[in-house]
Amino acid sequence: MQLQDILYSQGFGTRRVCAGLIQQGHVQVCEGNDASEPVECTQAAMDFEADGLRFRVQGEDWAYHEKAYLMLHKPAGTECSQKPSTWPSIYTLLPSPLRLRPNKGAVQGVQAIGRLDQDTTGLLLLSDDGKFIHRMSSPRHHVPKVYEVTLKHALDDQQVQRLLAGVVLDDDPKPVRAAACEAVDSHHLRLTLTEGKYHQVKRMLAAVGNRVEGLHRSQIGGLTLPADLAPGQWRWLTEADLGLITG
Repeated sequence: MQLQDILYSQGFGTRRVCAGLIQQGHVQVCEGNDASEPVECTQAAMDFEADGLRFRVQGEDWAYHEKAYLMLHKPAGTECSQKPSTWPSIYTLLPSPLRLRPNKGAVQGVQAIGRLDQDTTGLLLLSDDGKFIHRMSSPRHHVPKVYEVTLKHALDDQQVQRLLAGVVLDDDPKPVRAAACEAVDSHHLRLTLTEGKYHQVKRMLAAVGNRVEGLHRSQIGGLTLPADLAPGQWRWLTEADLGLITG
């Protein structure tokens, strides 16, 4: 695969822009073991084996990924939209190439899989793989998501039992049930859901007579938000991570 095509596929601009970066000496390529240093390459049409290729563009190290699979620790005060209405977009937390990766569809770059409210924090997945996005988003696949909920009022056993039995939300006569519900302490609930509706956690707690004061998603499938991933930080998902999510 030509080097300019590799850079284009990773979101570094049009093929002409990528060729210019290479010809101007802004790209170094690393072949061989991980310890080897990148070597400058100024030939845009030079062929490389893309899988496993590491390269440096304008001083920043990258590795080739045919498809992008990311996790982000979403901070409060951000919107999961590329055209936010009030708060900064989560996409501003990502480097430009991840936002510009070419896609056959109309939208470029990685896309958030589901949305978290602006005041909700925690684990968010992003990808440019349409099949993966659909699998993770579709209610048919029942991917469990775990939320840490801080409540205004003290919990009681009746509220927990109602959440497990199912509550009716105003836009859907079919009861919505929690897959699991654990009272961590009097004002902390650990709630597991397998479907996603608009403001679902907040509306479910309101339906049982309580109120959400803080909401944090700690887990998707078997993948737990890493303790060392600070709010606003992102990282690539490993094969092991993907296995935990998809089962």
